[in-house]
Amino acid sequence: MLSKVYSAGLLGIDAYLVDVEVDIAQGLAQWNTVGLPESSVKESRDRVIAAIRNSGYSFERKRITINLAPADVKKEGTAFDLPIAIGLLASSELIPREPLGEYLILGELSLHGEVKPIHGALPIALFIKKSRRKKIILPEKNLPEAAVVKGISVFGVRHLSDVVQHFTAERPLVPSPLLPFLTDATISGSSSLDFSEIKGQAQAKRAMEVAAAGGHNLLMIGPPGSGKTMLSQRLPTILPEMSFEEALETTKIYSVVGLLNGQGPLVTRRPFRSPHHTISNAGLAGGGTHPRPGEVSLAHNGVLFLDELPEFQKNVLEILRQPVESGSVTIARALSTITYPARFMLVAAMNPCRCGFLGSVHRECVCTPGQLHLYRNRLSGPLLDRIDIQIDVPPVKYTELIEMKEGEPSEKIRGRVLKARAIQKNRFKGTKLHSNSRMIGRLLRKFCSVDRKGAELLEQAVTKLSLSARAYDRILKVARTIADLEGSDSLQPAHLAEAIHYRSLDRNFGV
Repeated sequence: MLSKVYSAGLLGIDAYLVDVEVDIAQGLAQWNTVGLPESSVKESRDRVIAAIRNSGYSFERKRITINLAPADVKKEGTAFDLPIAIGLLASSELIPREPLGEYLILGELSLHGEVKPIHGALPIALFIKKSRRKKIILPEKNLPEAAVVKGISVFGVRHLSDVVQHFTAERPLVPSPLLPFLTDATISGSSSLDFSEIKGQAQAKRAMEVAAAGGHNLLMIGPPGSGKTMLSQRLPTILPEMSFEEALETTKIYSVVGLLNGQGPLVTRRPFRSPHHTISNAGLAGGGTHPRPGEVSLAHNGVLFLDELPEFQKNVLEILRQPVESGSVTIARALSTITYPARFMLVAAMNPCRCGFLGSVHRECVCTPGQLHLYRNRLSGPLLDRIDIQIDVPPVKYTELIEMKEGEPSEKIRGRVLKARAIQKNRFKGTKLHSNSRMIGRLLRKFCSVDRKGAELLEQAVTKLSLSARAYDRILKVARTIADLEGSDSLQPAHLAEAIHYRSLDRNFGV
């Protein structure tokens, strides 16, 4: 007898409908799973058989054929265990087949029949919201991330018997109430990190504020111990809280990878990813036979911090050029081509040379000219072009270190950032842009026009620093953010001068 159960698979961070067709026919006892299943799907045979038996049920051990449609898309993961088990019991007439068409069913089964959590519950819940089926049965541990989606009924189960008793009407399941969206401050409280803890570095703090206000990329160059890492770690404390849409986008990625920490239904704290410099191409951009998100996608809507930037392999760094520019990364494989979102703030830190003391008045640099040349050439011109703000972070003076007075707190800096972001939100109303750093073409010309004095200043900068057209555009974007922080409608020469100052490394550290 034939039965059909509806489930879902994942392609990148998006879900698609999978028909799980189960047929039990006369013939020698055998089990065939078709529809391009990978090994974890094929292994469901032993899990499903044991789970059904240990749950006190049985099915006809005849010729069993399981088809996962569409048959031209590779199926992976363990989420098909539960729908296969329900299909077998329906084909054996232990549960009615008619109600099955109203539900999407997902879940991994243990040998005892317990329903274990799966990856990608949120993308699947968002998918069924757009389909005609509005009910989903999934593991209870996945309930929080799926129950934030409006317009669907979500049922969480712990055991195979819960699903069977629901369809036989012995003990119907109760749908979960809609869970509210809680901000990071509501869930986790304030961060333990704060800008007030940083001594000195007024210029670096100012650059951090400008970067946060406009979503700009930032590179810090300074000797060891000057505070580059401390500054970077505190950047999220002055960024705006994530909106509900941003939280959904980020949580979809973490759900697919299986990195949700269970603190709340959604990822509400802006990601701060800090991969080690030994990371591979696939680790940074994503990859594998079935492409998975990399660090650039895990940093989506947050910060990607690369410490000791020149120590990364040069071919790995060059991968950043596409996502920094487009806000996404495309991974092409023989079986599929997948695009993952990767809209992040790139924050990088590095020493001025291999030993770290080039230009220091306290210690002598021991690098040879050849070593210095090799070190600097690890960073390509096109990559530096894409970094809006490039600043020097000098050592902290002793008088600043022993000063008892705390610096300006993150909350106060964040207040100014939020005001600038509000101006940008109103400016880009009706578009998909959220910050000045994403302006291009017509919008850049419209909102970044300069007067005669400003044009003369820009001409001198482009000529003396040999800036590219991309660097010229980024100066305008940074200047627009500086003007927003001051509440100015027009770009003044002072705004442009500060923005140009943030490009001085194109001359002092050019490659």
